[in-house]
Amino acid sequence: MAESGFARALLDWSALHGRRGLPWQPSEGRPADPYRVWLSEVMLQQTQVKTMTPYFERFVARFPTVESLAAASQSEVLAHWSGLGYYARARNLHAAAQTVTTLGSWPSRRTDWEQLPGVGRSTAAAIVSIVWAQREAILDGNVRRVLARQVCAEEPWGSAALSARLWPEAEARLPEDEAQMPRYTQALMDLGALVCLPKNPDCQRCPVRQTCAASLGNRQMDFPVPSVRRIRPERTEHWGLAVQDGKVFLHTRPSLGLWGGLWCLPRLDEPPSEQGGMPWGHLRHAFTHFELYAQIWSVPPTQMSLAGSPEQPGFWVALEDALAGPLPKPVRTVLERVRGD
Repeated sequence: MAESGFARALLDWSALHGRRGLPWQPSEGRPADPYRVWLSEVMLQQTQVKTMTPYFERFVARFPTVESLAAASQSEVLAHWSGLGYYARARNLHAAAQTVTTLGSWPSRRTDWEQLPGVGRSTAAAIVSIVWAQREAILDGNVRRVLARQVCAEEPWGSAALSARLWPEAEARLPEDEAQMPRYTQALMDLGALVCLPKNPDCQRCPVRQTCAASLGNRQMDFPVPSVRRIRPERTEHWGLAVQDGKVFLHTRPSLGLWGGLWCLPRLDEPPSEQGGMPWGHLRHAFTHFELYAQIWSVPPTQMSLAGSPEQPGFWVALEDALAGPLPKPVRTVLERVRGD
């Protein structure tokens, strides 16, 4: 099966087994909405469809157009993103919406999309191929896995060398007919999500198994080659928890850095004295490059000056309003426990 056969087999499979009815997919006969496609592609970075879909639906209900997103405050955008993680995506999305609104029209080429914050080559290619049927290759995580197995790529996962190896493979397999690009791009995503799984790939159902070197050699689980494992360092922080009259003391994290722009429990420079606070609990949260260990201290309201600074001003907010605000998941977990107590 030649490369054109790869595309043909994938399109035939998709007609019967591809995903339908996802909330960003257009109904039959209607054009794709660039706003919904863009939003879905950004939300799907680092997030699976089943986890992302309810967030997508809530987000679109509040921000149905790029103009409404651009007009919102960053704090409100982050609040509707809260729990989805990787918050730079939301900040970039908001900034990009403002750029698009200022320009007055959508970018129409992949290279133009790549100029927007948070839009890389694969995301840009997915948008223009689905919305405008342009012949552009994608290489998201699912597609990397599919192609790494197709060619038994020896380069480790996550490496620049693997990307360099697979981009030409992705381009070589594109259908010649641009009109097929929306279906082909979605079919390739579906193949990685439904069949060519990280564990227990269903090779018997795979429409392109006859060109898959890993499947033909019964080496499916050898590829992709795992990334070089690195021990993640641990970062320790001390957080102050002060509650009074149904309100909690929070601060807004600086716009740059960890959880930028989100509401968090204030950090303490050091553990408070016995007079200034008592242990309340602790939590761990894994990030890509490190693991956070937070020791939480119950601090008397009068002692919250311990956590204040001109760069990180604190504020009192009703607990229910805080839970509706832009909180990272670990902080939300703490406040839900406070509400339950």
